[in-house]
Amino acid sequence: MSIASGPPLACLVLSAALVACVAPPGKPTVQQKPLASPPPSVVTPQGSPPSVVAKRSIVLDVATGRVLMAKNADERCAVASTQKLMTALVVTEAGSLKDRVVIQSTDTTVEPSKLYLKTGHTYTRGQLLKAILVRSANDASIALARDVAGSVAGFAQQMNLRARSLGMSNSNFLNPHGLTREGQFSTARDIAKLARHVYQHASIRRPMTIREYNFVHNDGKVSKLTNTNRLLKRLPYATGMKTGTTRASGRCLVASGSLHGRTVIAVVLGSTSRSIWNDSEALLRWALESPQLVRPVMAFTVTN
Repeated sequence: MSIASGPPLACLVLSAALVACVAPPGKPTVQQKPLASPPPSVVTPQGSPPSVVAKRSIVLDVATGRVLMAKNADERCAVASTQKLMTALVVTEAGSLKDRVVIQSTDTTVEPSKLYLKTGHTYTRGQLLKAILVRSANDASIALARDVAGSVAGFAQQMNLRARSLGMSNSNFLNPHGLTREGQFSTARDIAKLARHVYQHASIRRPMTIREYNFVHNDGKVSKLTNTNRLLKRLPYATGMKTGTTRASGRCLVASGSLHGRTVIAVVLGSTSRSIWNDSEALLRWALESPQLVRPVMAFTVTN
């Protein structure tokens, strides 16, 4: 019996197997998920953080909110004028900074850091806010609080509501300027949360970088205002934020710095006149000048 010529048997078997493995059109048996965008890089400064004189401190990365170091960061204390960052935030979110504010006699009685504003003079909210952020003017703080909320007490309520919305669960504000009041307090961690949020507002961030400028009063008088943050002159990549000093709080500074595309914030509370600038500068240098870059490994996922 003759056998017709054709493909070898092994080839027929292989062909059948290949046909069986081919899925019908539009119904793949293996589906590959698209790769997600890589998460932000994690940056950890090399070595241990520097020792600081301040009783409380914290350093965080602005982009991620990651805490790089902390010392007694949840200890309640007076924070002096660093809480003007909350004043600035509430005022900025309350309406146009071009709105006019008429100074009242009750705005002018506060001490000690002030512009000596005169009753009946008129300024924009933006002008007064700039004076607060550069020179920590307490009379400008009172005027803005009254203008925004009708009273200091009403403004303090707004400050506390905004604090809760930012996760500042360990703070209680009673006035817009930070002068000592029983029952008024915050923490280094809470102030860092506030500072990180404030940093996103250009209308607040820009004035904090000004080293000095002339404030022109309605009567033509000119007051030269020099920024209370000396770190702007000491550190080339310092980008501002806020000072604070009372007997109860000690020397305080919220300082920000940007280098190589990264920005960090250092909060130093309860330092001394001799150490406040060294404490803050050391923390910013540690966080920004010698980072170790760690990139996460992405997994390749296939599902049936």
